[in-house]
Amino acid sequence: MNFTAGRDPQSDPLNLENIRRTLVRLEDTIIFLLIERAQFAHNPRMYTKDGFADVLHRDGFEGSWLEWLLKETEVSHAKIRRYDSPDEHPFTPRSQLPDPILPPLSYPPLLHDPTSLNVNPQILSFYVNSIVPSITRTVTERLGKENDDGNYGSMFVSESKFLSSPSSFIPHILTPNPPALESLITKPAVEAALLARLEKKARWYGAELGPDGEPLREGEGGRKVRPDEVVRLYREYIIPLTKEVEVEYLLHRLDGLSQSQIDDLVKSG
Repeated sequence: MNFTAGRDPQSDPLNLENIRRTLVRLEDTIIFLLIERAQFAHNPRMYTKDGFADVLHRDGFEGSWLEWLLKETEVSHAKIRRYDSPDEHPFTPRSQLPDPILPPLSYPPLLHDPTSLNVNPQILSFYVNSIVPSITRTVTERLGKENDDGNYGSMFVSESKFLSSPSSFIPHILTPNPPALESLITKPAVEAALLARLEKKARWYGAELGPDGEPLREGEGGRKVRPDEVVRLYREYIIPLTKEVEVEYLLHRLDGLSQSQIDDLVKSG
C-alpha cells in the first residue's frame, strides 16, 4: 500500500474505497497463486518438522521445510526494509531477522500501534492444514502419489471504519464488547458481493482453454482450481480472520489516549 501519497480522497491510504480497490487487486493475486500451487501435488513432507530433519536440524533449525524457506526469504526481505512498512509482517519472528541495510523510511502515523497484531501463525496453519490438501487433491489423485510435485489490509479497513463514526465504536471499546464491534464492521451485502465476485474470477481465471481458445467445459479437465474452493477459503477462513483482526485492532484503538482525546473523538462523530 502507498503510504506517502498524501491525504486527498483519491490517494488517501485510509479512504475506504482506496482500501477496497487494493484488496480487490489482492484477490487476483491470491487466486492466481492458488492456481499456481494447485498444479502440484500435496507433498506433505514439506510441511512437517521431521520432513527434512536430516538436512535442517544439523544446522539447529527445528521447523519445517516451508518455515525454513520462509525464513531464508524473509532474511533478504528484512535487509531491504520490507518489514519496516506498517502493513508487512514476516512469518519468521523479527528477533531472528537482520536489521535493514538501507536507511529507515518515515511512514505517516496512520494506524494506532500497527505492530500489535500479527495473524501469520493462523494463516500458516489453515494454509498448511486445510487449503493445500484441498486445492492439490485433483493433481495428487491423478499422479497417484502425494509427495511428487511432478499478508494487513484489515487494520486499515478497521481504522477507516472507526474514523467514519468513532462515537459508534467507542462505547463498545471502553466496555469491551467484541460481538457488538463485529456487528458494526460486518456488511453482509459487501460479503455476498465479494463471494460472488470471487466465484466468477476463479471460474474465469481458473479455466483451461481448448485448442480454439475457448474455455473447456466441466468434466473436460477444464479447471485449474475449483471456484467453490476459492469461495470456501474466503468464507471460512479469510473473512472470519479479517473480522478477528479488525475487532482486535478496535479493542486496542484507545490504548494510550487521554480522556480528553477520547472525548474529542466522540464529538467528531
